[in-house]
Amino acid sequence: MIELERQGDVFTMTLNAGENRWNTSFVRAIAEALNEVEASTGPAALVTTSASEKFFSNGLDLDWVQDPDAHPAAGDRAVFGTEFMGLMSRIMTYPVPTICAVNGHAFGAGFMSALCHDVRFMRADRGFMCANEMQIGLSIPSPELALFKHKLPASAFFETVQLAKRWTGPMAQAAGFVEHIDDAEALLGAAQERATQLAPLAANRDNYRDQKQRLFGENAAINEVHGAAYMLANSERYHH
Repeated sequence: MIELERQGDVFTMTLNAGENRWNTSFVRAIAEALNEVEASTGPAALVTTSASEKFFSNGLDLDWVQDPDAHPAAGDRAVFGTEFMGLMSRIMTYPVPTICAVNGHAFGAGFMSALCHDVRFMRADRGFMCANEMQIGLSIPSPELALFKHKLPASAFFETVQLAKRWTGPMAQAAGFVEHIDDAEALLGAAQERATQLAPLAANRDNYRDQKQRLFGENAAINEVHGAAYMLANSERYHH
């Protein structure tokens, strides 16, 4: 379901569950891989990609959601929401740089997981990223809306969450939330090269995680009531 390999300072986590639809078993398998990476010491970075040439992740496991008893291998339906959202928070504040190599379609929860990474790479020739909840009659939860608001440029936010816009690699790069696009054959190597460049930032894991928490966690700097000018003029009042 999840394959984890290490080469030098770079861990590569490959999602290998077909369309990589999200259920409780999938969440827990990824959490185990993250535990292994986090148990390492020194410089490190994590690249996430998919074994499928068509799908990075096709979103929520809807068959399981609609009839959990018919899909027991997918895990406990009752705990999924809490565990999935907790995993997304963990990736967002992970103590090493994270690069998502989106090598196929990333819909719904798949798109959300890509946005939780620090950096996104995407195929240039095919594949969409899309928050397709509106298309399938679902409402996007407020925590997920907050994620999109933090990670997407203002010009792309409304089109993404309300109009369910499908973003190709070139479109996402032009909008600013994908750093690099490449051919399918070169994408993973390019992401791993970028991970090698970023790995030294995680030499101090606590510092790397702490700043992410101050960006995205409780009382985050980007959510403060006061504006930046006030905060700068009264910097002694704020945690560093």
